[in-house]
Amino acid sequence: MDGRVLPVLLGMTGHPPKTYRIPVPDAAGGPPTVLVYRRVPRAYGRRTGVVRGWKYRYDPEGRGGGRLRWPWIKGDGTPSGKPGGPTG
Repeated sequence: MDGRVLPVLLGMTGHPPKTYRIPVPDAAGGPPTVLVYRRVPRAYGRRTGVVRGWKYRYDPEGRGGGRLRWPWIKGDGTPSGKPGGPTG
């Protein structure tokens, strides 16, 4: 980056976004290159294990993370729950 400070908008919960995309203009006038940064925990609390801050780490692959992941859905798309219950 060129040293500029960009504002980070906070969501409704007060957290910064999980993915931050920065378009960098091409010197030759071509399409801009998009740099992708992912939010990672800065440190964890010693006693509680709660995240004590966030930092952004460059993601060279720039893999997509735009898909919503619901906590009650397993990785294969089936709902989690007790066997024989309303969801399992």
